Amino acid sequence: MSPPPTSDPAGSRARPDVEVRRSTRRRRTVSAYRDGDRIVVLVPDTLSPSEEAEWVETMLARLERAERRRLPSDEELRTRAVSLNDRYLGGMAVPDTVRWVENQSSRWGSCTPGDRSIRLSARLQGMPAWVIDYVLVHELAHLLEPGHDARFWAWVDRYPQAERAKGYLLGRSAAARVEPPADGSADGVD
Repeated sequence: MSPPPTSDPAGSRARPDVEVRRSTRRRRTVSAYRDGDRIVVLVPDTLSPSEEAEWVETMLARLERAERRRLPSDEELRTRAVSLNDRYLGGMAVPDTVRWVENQSSRWGSCTPGDRSIRLSARLQGMPAWVIDYVLVHELAHLLEPGHDARFWAWVDRYPQAERAKGYLLGRSAAARVEPPADGSADGVD
C-alpha cells in the first residue's frame, strides 16, 4: 500500500512513498524505517484499515522528528564545513555560507567561488555523516580549484573516506536512476 506523494499542509515537502507491510507474526508493535526514498511501516496483520492509517501517520511523524534531530541546521553545517576545512584543507577554503537546498535533483552539492557559497542537496539529509562530510570537502575544494582537474582531486582526496563516499553516492545515484552531471565530476557532486 503506497499512497501517492502529497504536499504537507505547510507545502514545504512532499509526502514520501510509504510501504505498509502487514505481518501475521507481529502482535502489538508497529515500527518504521527509511529505505532510500521510501518509508516502510511494519504493522500487525490484525489492524483495521483506519487503525493502520492512524499508525502510518504516527510513525511518519516520529520518523520525521527523529531525522530532524539528527540533521544539522545551516549554521551547524557551516561550522562543520569550517572544521573540515581546517582539518583537511589547511584552513584555506573558508566559505561565507553553507546551506541546505531543495532544488538540486541531479547534484549532491554545488559551490559558487565568487561569493564563497556552498549548497548541499536536501537529498543528503539522513545519509551517513561521513558522506555529508565528503560532499562538504568536495565543495570546499572548489573554493581552491574551480574545476575537476588533478589539483582539485588532490585536495578532495585528503579526506580519508573520499573513495568510499564517492562509491556510496554513485550507488545512490544509480539506484535512483539519476545521471551525474556531465561536467567532469565523476561522483555527481559539483
